[in-house]
Amino acid sequence: MIENQNIRPAMVIGPLGEPLTLDSLPPPTTTRWVVRRKAEVVAAVNGGLLTIEEACERYNLTLEEFASWQRAVDRSGMQGLRVTRIQHYRDLYERQLKY
Repeated sequence: MIENQNIRPAMVIGPLGEPLTLDSLPPPTTTRWVVRRKAEVVAAVNGGLLTIEEACERYNLTLEEFASWQRAVDRSGMQGLRVTRIQHYRDLYERQLKY
């Protein structure tokens, strides 16, 4: 019954091409979320290093907050995680959907 086993990778490739392990992820006490740290957490979840539930619990995030990070990365890459430019990237994405 392979599908019932919890098989996780020991590392995944991070947003900047570096290897990410559980030890190299941002510390659970992180309060200042810069673009790189957000992208590392999203990459860890996407690569199977953490589940969404584990990431939310570890970093005290809501599911909605994590989902917004994931959407931003999917739509615009790491640049989409910049809080100061979030409206710009939202508008750009909506314009692309129209065409």
